[in-house]
Amino acid sequence: MSKDKLIVALDVDSREKALELVSELAGHVGFFKVGMELFYGAGIGIVQEIVAAGAQVFLDLKLHDIPNTVGQAARVLVRSGASIINVHASGGSAMMRAASASAREEADRLGLPAPMVVAVTVLTSIDRETYQGEMGFAGEIAERVRSWALLTQVSGLDGVVCSPREIKLVRQACGQDFKIITPGIRPAGAQLGDQRRVMTPGEAVQAGASHLVVGRPVTEALDRAAAVAAILDEIK
Repeated sequence: MSKDKLIVALDVDSREKALELVSELAGHVGFFKVGMELFYGAGIGIVQEIVAAGAQVFLDLKLHDIPNTVGQAARVLVRSGASIINVHASGGSAMMRAASASAREEADRLGLPAPMVVAVTVLTSIDRETYQGEMGFAGEIAERVRSWALLTQVSGLDGVVCSPREIKLVRQACGQDFKIITPGIRPAGAQLGDQRRVMTPGEAVQAGASHLVVGRPVTEALDRAAAVAAILDEIK
């Protein structure tokens, strides 16, 4: 279903604001994204409440530390009931393998479905000037995204988070079963905000995205349900 491809980002700072959005949109979208702002403001309980309301959660904390620390953190996050958790690919294969193995082990222990574990590549707020000038990387962003996607795949993870501009490249490199979660989605006419490498929902799905993350164009819309319906029409 089209709604299963859509992840609405709950980029708010309180439990009350988040649950208001969930109550309004739960029947229209497949997933809600809980990121750092909401998780640090409301705690792990907010994930459990959203799951109890019948919605799926993408828990977007971008774990990045030594393998043992990330593995133990993944175990804790599995207990929340989140359907997707993520790490940062720059942490390397040992760290990613630890996250994936720990998530599966904890899910088995608890009798829960194992969450999808994906890796973030290059943030969608980073453009070529920032990547090469400020961060000091050689080469192009697309090359880094492709190499990290391949590293993610051989590390046993389910997919990556990348900008829409790299979807086709990752799909060609990693095959049809590899998940590609894509932030930086902006419906036609929407403001870019702090995103740089963007596409419309229809363009992203045509390019091969598995899931689309949309935040402000939905949550700040005067009619949120109508904004979701327009995005789902594009996905179809």
